[in-house]
Amino acid sequence: MADTTETPIKELSFEDAIKQLEQIVSRLERGEVALAESVAIYERGAALKAHCEALLREAEARVEKIRLGDNGRPAGVEPLDGG
Repeated sequence: MADTTETPIKELSFEDAIKQLEQIVSRLERGEVALAESVAIYERGAALKAHCEALLREAEARVEKIRLGDNGRPAGVEPLDGG
């Protein structure tokens, strides 16, 4: 597997972005990196978080469009919150 820290964030899947974010949080919590690197990985972590949130919003929008009818087939749009 390639070093995903070099992969542009926009190209990462949700799962890969979450893995990177978890690794960054772990490294920052352990305090194993110098200040300059901490700032750099914190910035990447913030960008990863924003990317994950955007992917989740997209998935939610797709799910909101799916509502099954009595026959089990998609029948229309229904928001997730029921409103």
